[in-house]
Amino acid sequence: MMSISIKTPDEIEGMRLAGRLGAEVLDYITPFVKPGVTTGELDRLCHEYMSNVQGSTPAPLNYAPPGYTPYPKAVCTSVNDVICHGIPGDKVLKSGDALNIDVTVIKDGFHGDNSRMFLVGEPSILARRLSEVTYECMWLGISKVKAGAHLGDIGHVIQQHAEKNGYSVVREFCGHGIGRVFHEEPQVLHYGRPGTLEKLEAGMIFTIEPMINAGRREIKEMPDGWTIKTKDRSLSAQWEHTVLVTETGFEILTQSAGTPPPPAIVLPLLEQGAAVAA
Repeated sequence: MMSISIKTPDEIEGMRLAGRLGAEVLDYITPFVKPGVTTGELDRLCHEYMSNVQGSTPAPLNYAPPGYTPYPKAVCTSVNDVICHGIPGDKVLKSGDALNIDVTVIKDGFHGDNSRMFLVGEPSILARRLSEVTYECMWLGISKVKAGAHLGDIGHVIQQHAEKNGYSVVREFCGHGIGRVFHEEPQVLHYGRPGTLEKLEAGMIFTIEPMINAGRREIKEMPDGWTIKTKDRSLSAQWEHTVLVTETGFEILTQSAGTPPPPAIVLPLLEQGAAVAA
């Protein structure tokens, strides 16, 4: 049995602050995402905001898991067929691009990890639909979170919704426990069977961050050692929140003034008793 840490009330407070700051970086960068800006410029703006305004630091910068070269930037910018870990640089965004910005800040030793989709200029119907369904997938997964539920419940509802809409779920990357450590147990798979895997306990904190492809689920790694693309060049989308398990449901820790509201599809589920902290 893996050891999943149960956070103390003080640690939960620290995670609430880090989560809010992580979300506020995404609020801050939103007006800058438009045709003509480079992903490198968005990274620079995010990094400066963390350093100068928040007094937080970017967790990805120089992050180097075993077998990886240190990640060179403050955020991840994944455009169109990039699934995750796109490195900001000279790429100029154009109208119709679908962009995921993934932000993790460290504040007082705690990590706040979240990502959002941004549709640049006039998006295609496909990009808009894929982003919407992926957002619904994340929220359907979140709606399953409460003490006594299982990790498999989260993966199952995400996989079901994605595949029902003709999309596929990336298997190689998943959500993860988080706290003073960027990535810790458990792994939160975005596919699976209900009632399987670890049982959730109040005080666990982890991310739910489905990566959903418009085409097939197979991936390929780029020569930079970080960037992951869809093998068939199809569009990919991702949304991410950091979530606390409570006795009665969940609390989203990556909340800010600009956090998009839950999608209509989950509102009936949330009213059935999952306690959602405002």
